[in-house]
Formats: sequence, structure tokens, C-alpha cells
Amino acid sequence: MNCSSSLSQEKQKLAKTNVVAEEKLIADDLIVQAREATDEDLLVVHTRRYLNKLKWSFVVATITEIPPVAFLPNFVVQRKVLKPLRTQTGGTIMAGKLAVDRGWAINVGGGFHHCSSDKGGGFCAYADITLAIKFLFERVQGVSRATIIDLDAHQGNGHERDFMDDPRVYIMDAYNRYIYPGDGFAKRAIKRRVELEWGTEDAEYLQKVQTHVEGALNEFQPDIVVYNAGTDVLDGDPLGGLAISPQGIVKRDEVVFRAARSRGVPVLMVTSGGYQKRTARIIADSILNLHGLGLLAGGQAACALGSPSLDQMVRDSAKDFSNLSLQ
Repeated sequence: MNCSSSLSQEKQKLAKTNVVAEEKLIADDLIVQAREATDEDLLVVHTRRYLNKLKWSFVVATITEIPPVAFLPNFVVQRKVLKPLRTQTGGTIMAGKLAVDRGWAINVGGGFHHCSSDKGGGFCAYADITLAIKFLFERVQGVSRATIIDLDAHQGNGHERDFMDDPRVYIMDAYNRYIYPGDGFAKRAIKRRVELEWGTEDAEYLQKVQTHVEGALNEFQPDIVVYNAGTDVLDGDPLGGLAISPQGIVKRDEVVFRAARSRGVPVLMVTSGGYQKRTARIIADSILNLHGLGLLAGGQAACALGSPSLDQMVRDSAKDFSNLSLQ
């Protein structure tokens, strides 16, 4: 994930939500609003030293790659830049709990995979993937192993650095080998590395995704899959350098969900990078496809009772969000 503007990121997040709502996949009053992660939440992973650095506008400007941010008062930076990122981070943490409870959850933001416990970069100021997994390990019974499937066009060096020596986490990462961040040290944490060439197209890409997702889940049996579903693999993306069609992205997401759900493994999906106007439409189409294929059904108990309507599932999830504390 790499982005040029916090405003564009927020617009994309809202657009994704709005398009899904317009398709009547969920009603407006059923869209769950994430809560902002607090300092106490963030300290589960981040060092106090790192969080204190974010009180300097020039540090945030460097992380977000938006030079003018350096000249803004930090209270403005906190409100306009970092608070939205903290809210998306809270959403990922909350969605992790929901995924375990319901079998799946999708945060239409998040996926800040270049941020580690003590360093941000590539627009990623908070390590939401690491945080979600650590919260699950520490606070949800029965979750002790996780697989990260990172299919954003960029290498996920943040979570790789955080879980470098943690045998409980298996990382598969497929990325354009020639672009940011090129973090050789972090690559040591990748158990299944798929380095892609410039301009990789659907046929080759989907074959590799299918092979390696199945292989990853056969090699390591996780209690949850965290799926970083970046759409910057899309043909024409200014940062990704790959050439995947909208239909290819929809099929890719289906491959991941089908592989995980067929094994009874919950999926937490975050939407990560993607820097074209059509990205929101593609994500909505993918969610609609997953729903149509029955891959967004409830957990085993719900299936045993018969598949509930999606609206009812979202209602139930909304109740869970209202009762769920990040503390």
C-alpha cells in the first residue's frame, strides 16, 4: 500500500461503502461505524517512542508522503490525517473479532502493511494488521495461529518485520518485485514469496494466487486468515505496475475466500491500496460476487440452522460492534 493523500484514502473508503449500500447489499442504517483506536489500543503493538514521534508534523509528512503536512500545526494533522487512520485501524481490530464470531468480516479501510511497531511509511502510520492479530491472540480464546495472505501490489514489510520470529504467524506475500519498499530484511519473514514481474496479467496472476493460497493453507493450519486485498494490482494503477483486470480482482478475492471457507477458517479482509476512481466499484462488485456465491454466509452454527439473510447477519454484526470493546 502506498498513497499520495489521506483525503483520497478517506474518499475511497467512503466510496466503497456507498457503492455497496447502493447495490442494496446492506442498508444504510446497517453500515457499522468503526471506533477510533485509542493510545492504549495502539500500545499493544506500537512503542510509546513511535507514537510520540507522530506528534511531530514533519514525521507524519514523511510517513504519508505528503510534504505540505509538515507545515501544518500538529493538532490539525491529528484531526485531519491521523484520526481517520486510527479509525480505520480500530475497524480492523474490531473486524478481527467479528470474523472469528461470524466466519468473515470486511473492513472497507485498513491494510496499512508498511507500518511496523516502531516505524511507519508508505502512507501507513499504524500497524492495523499486526494489531488485529495480536488482539486476537491475547484476547480471543481459540485463536493462536494466523495466516496473512497479502495480495497488495507492494510487499507487506510492516507486518513481516513485526512477525519475523513468531512461529504462530505464516505469511504469504505476492507483490511486484521492482517497486516500493524492496525490504530485503523483511522478506526473511515470508514463508511463501511470490515475486511478480512488471505488467503481470490475469492468467499468470490467478494461477499463482490459486496455487500459493492453497499451498499456504495446506502447509499451515491457521485459526484465522487475514487477507490484505489491495486493488493496486489493477491495470493502470499509477503505483502497482501490474495489469490485472477488474474481473481478475473479483476472481482473486473469490479464490482466497473459497480456499479459507472450505477449510472452515474465518477470513478478515482489509482493502489496502488502490489508486484509481474505479477501485470502489470493483471492491463492491467483489463483495457482491462473494455474497452471490454463498461465501459470506455465517459460521458453522448458522449454517446448521440454514443460511440466514445477509441483512440479518449484518444486523447481528452491528450488535456485536456496539458491545465490543477494544480494551
